[in-house]
Amino acid sequence: MYILYSLVMALAVLISLPWWLFQMVRSKKYRAGLAERLGVVPERIKTSARKGSIWIHAVSVGEVLAISNLVHELQATCPEKPIFISTTTLTGQRIARERFGEGQVFFMPLDFGFAIHSYLKVLRPSLLVLAETEFWPNLLHLVKEGGASIAVVNGRISDRSFPRYRRFRWFFAPVLADIDLFLAQTKEDAQRLYEMGADEQRVHVSGNLKFDVNPSAAIAITVDLRRALGKDAPVIVCGSTTAGEEEILLAAFNDVLKQHPKAVLILAPRHPERFDKIAGLVSTSGLSLTRRSTWPASGSLAGKVFLLDSVGELASVYALADLAFVGGSLFPVGGHNILEPAQHGVAVLSGPHMHNFREIARIFEQGGGLRVITPQDLSREWLALIGNPQERGSLGNRAQQLFAQYAGATARTLEALRPFLTGPGSPGSPQGQRHD
Repeated sequence: MYILYSLVMALAVLISLPWWLFQMVRSKKYRAGLAERLGVVPERIKTSARKGSIWIHAVSVGEVLAISNLVHELQATCPEKPIFISTTTLTGQRIARERFGEGQVFFMPLDFGFAIHSYLKVLRPSLLVLAETEFWPNLLHLVKEGGASIAVVNGRISDRSFPRYRRFRWFFAPVLADIDLFLAQTKEDAQRLYEMGADEQRVHVSGNLKFDVNPSAAIAITVDLRRALGKDAPVIVCGSTTAGEEEILLAAFNDVLKQHPKAVLILAPRHPERFDKIAGLVSTSGLSLTRRSTWPASGSLAGKVFLLDSVGELASVYALADLAFVGGSLFPVGGHNILEPAQHGVAVLSGPHMHNFREIARIFEQGGGLRVITPQDLSREWLALIGNPQERGSLGNRAQQLFAQYAGATARTLEALRPFLTGPGSPGSPQGQRHD
């Protein structure tokens, strides 16, 4: 099966090679870490690697932030074990290096035997931890063949991917058999894992690690922005926006300005490659634009759109908001992380399409900590909440309380991983809440 899978993978890469070459010429993110992805282990990793290390894979920014506390807890619990973090995306790599140090972070190798073998020879891991959903067959097979344990933490099976996993259960069941422990975010995720072919005895519910993300520290940008925003200017932060949403948000902000001319819109597109396009969109809309990348950190931002064309600052900037809109939700993209504004006690709004965060969205909506709106309702809801500080404050307070109420997944995850931390031997029964 693995030989056939590798042949299909190689054929797919060969057929798509012209497209990849074009993308590498066109965009830096496709060139970044190419050697590492092809199995060239950087010297900075070789220097600190030794037998029995822990390898954690976090695809992008969201997963890196989610595992941050867990990494620190593992470092405190197992100081003798070096911990390495791999990411797939360039933005995830940047944040991981900031949080854990360049010497511990690398790009995930492609799922080919030659690339994975290179890292296994250097890292010699006793434990591989996969954040959320990363079921790469060759990776799992070769890690298991090398005697290491494998755990999935913060496991989530999206509505979009689940039908595909279930349809190809015949393929995924033997792949999932290599995994010793599945820690799912919810009972529904646990059930889906079981239906995909995971051993029911290995599937447990531990909660969502993102509820344990610490409130962001007051970094330099928040200090400068506080001065530039003024005391009485309503501040709306729209984070992780995706294609098609910015036009709607800018039109709604125009309506807000008619009644609140000092209002400020802080706009943070999800994908860095769209920053220039969105800057052009703001300019052609007739609104006044200031870009983070060229901002002198002085002067008033009243009545302007502040384009947050940076990576890693959004979570802190949410603390300045009177209202927060979480993007990727007005259209069927699936939504993004509402916990970042919620932890600051900010009134949070989203569109109706939050299926990538379905359980979090359900908790917050039912608990009165999330206001779900449609594109047609946007400016009306913004104006209503700006004009009603008491209602706005109550919405934010409920969000913050719910954030605190569902914390604790890191401790449960660490406890479940504890039997695997002594080495690659047979672990005892992991602790955790069974999904049934």
